Amino acid sequence: MFLEVIKHSIFHIYSEPTLKNYCPQSAQMNSVGKRMKMRPRSVGNAEKGASIVEIVMALVIIAILSAISLPYIVNYKKFYKSEDQALKIIDLMREASQLALSQRRTIRFEIDLTDNAILLIDENGSPSGTQIKKVPLEATKDIRIDTIPTGVTKPNPPNYNDITFATDTVGHLVGATTVTSHNVWAARFRRDGSVVGTGGTTPISVNIYVFPPVSPGSTTPRKKDEVRAITLFGGSGAIRYWKYINTAFVADI
Repeated sequence: MFLEVIKHSIFHIYSEPTLKNYCPQSAQMNSVGKRMKMRPRSVGNAEKGASIVEIVMALVIIAILSAISLPYIVNYKKFYKSEDQALKIIDLMREASQLALSQRRTIRFEIDLTDNAILLIDENGSPSGTQIKKVPLEATKDIRIDTIPTGVTKPNPPNYNDITFATDTVGHLVGATTVTSHNVWAARFRRDGSVVGTGGTTPISVNIYVFPPVSPGSTTPRKKDEVRAITLFGGSGAIRYWKYINTAFVADI
């Protein structure tokens, strides 16, 4: 009996710590406690924002970079004004052609120097037509489109005539108002794909020139490599785009 008591006591002494050490809950609590003790405190400097001096320095750098790049951006835009205007004319000609084909009616394309704008006119809405679109052009002091520039030879081939402007005697409606007597050049895109002049049935093929004058009203281009030209083929409504390179026009489209 005495031996049994001693044996039981020895088992209790050695087994209790072992069971306690391997208790999952106790081990988890000890592990969390260790991690909490070892976690470093946040450094105060890491939570601070930029100082006023740093913000001012950043703004100064941005201002300097803007001042350096602004002249290049202005010159770049100025150099490509003639190209932008030429592509705008081409896009509106193609729109007129697509409308004529899809709606099976005649759409008149007009360059109106009086309003300095391009007009699309639906001729089936009234005897003279109804304006359906008006897109402003660049100021004439910046870009001219009414004549061939001095010192530039026309695209050849094809050696087509240049567009000429005249007083509009046909007119068109803007709402209920009739607009007439403007200085215009017009081309009528028909549903069969051909392009004819005002009041005519014979296809017209012409050249249109786009260039920046050296001074307002001058026919001399600022730079010949800024001159652009558009050829409209009346029989098919096709369009060709030209850039003046060195001493002649080179087809671009």
